Amino acid sequence: MKKVLKLTLAVVCVMFTSSLFAQKIGYIDTQNVFASMQETKDAYAQLETYAKDLQAQAEAIQVEYNNKYQEYQTSASTMTDAVRQLKEKELTDLITRIQEFQQVAQQELQTKENELTAPIYEKMQTAINEVAKAGGYALILPVGALIYFDEATVKDIAPEVKTKLGVSATATPAQ
Repeated sequence: MKKVLKLTLAVVCVMFTSSLFAQKIGYIDTQNVFASMQETKDAYAQLETYAKDLQAQAEAIQVEYNNKYQEYQTSASTMTDAVRQLKEKELTDLITRIQEFQQVAQQELQTKENELTAPIYEKMQTAINEVAKAGGYALILPVGALIYFDEATVKDIAPEVKTKLGVSATATPAQ
């Protein structure tokens, strides 16, 4: 019984493998397509503006710290111990605020990037699916997963996907 089961599994594997190789297989450099899309360029322009706003806020906190530190250094020798301790605590609190702001800003920047790029990735995936179905492809692989392929049997579908997305097939990725 075990021999029959093993033989059956071997036959099924051979049939599956041979039927897979009889199908059309394509590949695509999704990063290149993504970077070539106008929506990506627009999203990263928005992200850059958002990052500049966050940077301006961080710089404002840093200026506040620098001013208070300068004031502290200038008048530290004339301060009473109680006032000096209060000013030092104020400076320490500002350092903590700067560090917390930097962490929150980095998280917000990542969240904003995900928010802006998710619909673009979805649109690209839809176009890949449509091109694959229309072209009768059984399998589309990402270009980074390919170690070797025979160009006669495996096709790059990026130009078709770019056309489907309304991107010039010769469009270069955003710099």
